[in-house]
Amino acid sequence: MESLLTKYNGGKMMVNSWHKLIFGDSRSMKEIEDETVHLMVTSPPYYNAPFDYPGLFMDYADFLHLLKALAKELHRVLAPGRVAAYVTDDMLVNGEKYPVVADITRIMIDAGFRYRDKIVWRKPEGYTRISRRSGVVLQHPYPMYFYPDNIQESILIFQKGKFDYNYLKQLNMNVKQSSRLDVGEYQGNKWYLTVWDITNVLPIPGRIEEGIAAFPEEIPYRLIKLFSFVGETVIDPFLGSGTTTKMARILGRNSYGYEIDVELMDIIKRKLNYDQITLAGDKIEFIVREDARKLRTWLKEKIAKQRSVVAKKANYSRKSNKEIASLRLLEARRRWLSDENNP
Repeated sequence: MESLLTKYNGGKMMVNSWHKLIFGDSRSMKEIEDETVHLMVTSPPYYNAPFDYPGLFMDYADFLHLLKALAKELHRVLAPGRVAAYVTDDMLVNGEKYPVVADITRIMIDAGFRYRDKIVWRKPEGYTRISRRSGVVLQHPYPMYFYPDNIQESILIFQKGKFDYNYLKQLNMNVKQSSRLDVGEYQGNKWYLTVWDITNVLPIPGRIEEGIAAFPEEIPYRLIKLFSFVGETVIDPFLGSGTTTKMARILGRNSYGYEIDVELMDIIKRKLNYDQITLAGDKIEFIVREDARKLRTWLKEKIAKQRSVVAKKANYSRKSNKEIASLRLLEARRRWLSDENNP
């Protein structure tokens, strides 16, 4: 770790970091030696989410198979006592609810991890992409029609054994001090609670993350500060647009990122300000393996078709509702006329 220290700015240690981004399947992390990673932060693909990953997996068993293989690799590359954090949620697909949170928990425990904690990430109530399932009750105000609108996800925290706190005694004092948490930030933003109120990445046209299910920078920012030290190594096995690597670099950590979709390379470069990387002294390397795939174009086409189907259903539903309203009005008028003629 000493070799990473370069200079001091106002008493604060400045660190040159390195980042190795591999386009390929993260079930094989052959680029990483055993027990050399200090933190995992990721958000797996939302299982066949209609407007993010429609039809990406053959079925739910295929999705779980991916996570089981990944858990085995994570256990190999993570250092003893270190943390793996998943940002995820149960999925509703074609009317069927899939228990993703429970299944990831079981998979990680079976792979040898301890279940340490769960944080609830609560999004604003006005989040435009949530399913408006609660409206069913407005149409049918009777028992058994209730389905809540979801404005939360789970941040699942697992640990490879227990952390040896004697590790802090071995740290360079400058590393230790630079890794010290800002207590004011910790308390002021209520990091200490099991519920984190964080605004999601809004689907604004023109954003770097447009069309990508990216999590907000605040989540990896908090997790990296809470569970790693300056100069250590973070991994994201589902890198997406590169948010985890961006925050690792800002916070003076190194990183590995795995992403199956090579079509995301330009987006990742934009997010990392890749053209300016060398000016900061950081190093970033892109590796494209044979098992990389081109998925973004294919997914966009699938999503466009999905939106078209939904729009047609919505138009049909509006038309049907108007017809029903007209029929009800006619029926009410018929009854009124009948009552008038039969006092």
